[in-house]
Amino acid sequence: MNIDVVVLAAGQGSRMKSDLPKVLHPIAGKSMLAHVLDSARSVKANALHVVVGHGSDKVKSHFCDDNDIQWALQAEQKGTGHAVKMALDNLAPSGVTLILYGDVPLIQANTLQALIDLVTSKTMALLTVNMDNPTGYGRIKRDDNQLVTSIVEQKDANQQELSIQEVNTGIMAVPTENLHSWLPQLSSDNAQGEYYLTDVIAMAVTSGLTVETLQPEFAEETYGVNNRAQQAELERWYQARLVNELMTQGVTVLDPARLDIRGSVSVGRDVVIDANVILEGEVVLGDGVHIEANCIIKNSSLAAGSVIKAFSHIDSAQVSEACDIGPYARLRPGTVLENGAKVGNFCEVKKSVIGAGSKVNHLSYIGDATVGKNVNIGAGTITCNYDGVNKFKTEIKDGAFIGSNSSLVAPVIVGENATVAAGSTITKEVEAAKLAVARGKQVNLKWQRPTKA
Repeated sequence: MNIDVVVLAAGQGSRMKSDLPKVLHPIAGKSMLAHVLDSARSVKANALHVVVGHGSDKVKSHFCDDNDIQWALQAEQKGTGHAVKMALDNLAPSGVTLILYGDVPLIQANTLQALIDLVTSKTMALLTVNMDNPTGYGRIKRDDNQLVTSIVEQKDANQQELSIQEVNTGIMAVPTENLHSWLPQLSSDNAQGEYYLTDVIAMAVTSGLTVETLQPEFAEETYGVNNRAQQAELERWYQARLVNELMTQGVTVLDPARLDIRGSVSVGRDVVIDANVILEGEVVLGDGVHIEANCIIKNSSLAAGSVIKAFSHIDSAQVSEACDIGPYARLRPGTVLENGAKVGNFCEVKKSVIGAGSKVNHLSYIGDATVGKNVNIGAGTITCNYDGVNKFKTEIKDGAFIGSNSSLVAPVIVGENATVAAGSTITKEVEAAKLAVARGKQVNLKWQRPTKA
């Protein structure tokens, strides 16, 4: 069966008070429209059609690498029925069309598949929910046999219709052949002067089709975002689900309300995560990894037994087993820590390899460097890797000892088991097992401190 998916994403979203098109605002670090498209792809759609309008260039640019999207433009905002009509010419003449919304981000794939499965040549399918307070939503009207007869919009409903608690989510699956027939017949003779997609429900009944309904497992799947408060509400609901999934995999989350996941996380056994941690992108946490409070881990792999102490930032780094990082450490892209390496407090490492058992202690910067095994780098050491135009490499070989407050001016090599005296500025190679002292000679002068006038 051919499946076309039409996603309506043309609205301005004026209540968001933003220059960014509404569908590009994020939930869990991913745009709302991207969430919808990912769910749509999971039902193995033959084609994805996105109807854009306000900020169409920004929306298209955001998805410039997604070659499976066919774009349609709704230049004038004339309602949902008019929006779907903009994609009509590109819909296959047979099969099923699934209609979704770019600002209803958390619709689940299994819900969509169940909706599609209800469609036959004699049925269409509609997703509904029951609400205690249905204000603003179109009401589902049923006959004495509980068959759906139509949808009445809030502004067109009478008092009896307003009391109906089953409401339309707008998400539906329709035989495409019928959609080709019904959309040109839509009228704008209503309170809003718009072409309502919901009018196809009455058309289906008139055509002899049964309107099957389905309710999702979670009502939040159908919630739309019209303002920042609704965006935050969905963010918290979605985060709670993601964190709960981690805990079912055996992760100890010390405060589930204060862990944010903005990507995908793979975990081993006995992982512990403290409060106010953010996991972004692709994150892998091995057995026994312990992440203390207020850390950000992004696109990184942390192997078994590693400890990330409080307030550390790790971005695009590879951390091997039993490493010790922080507190207040920063690992920038391209950093590799080998087994048992340590990066201490207020240290920064960029595009460097820190060998097994090596230590980068307090207040040091290591950039564009290769550090061997069992190296000790004292407090305040920096690799001077940048001349203002080009970057250069520093190589520190196994067993070297770098005294505190040293500057290694790249390109430079410190040999195996060599020692650099504290306070030295090294500009030439230090040979293996040698001591390098590169600092001015101390002079003690007779001195009288000034007194206050």
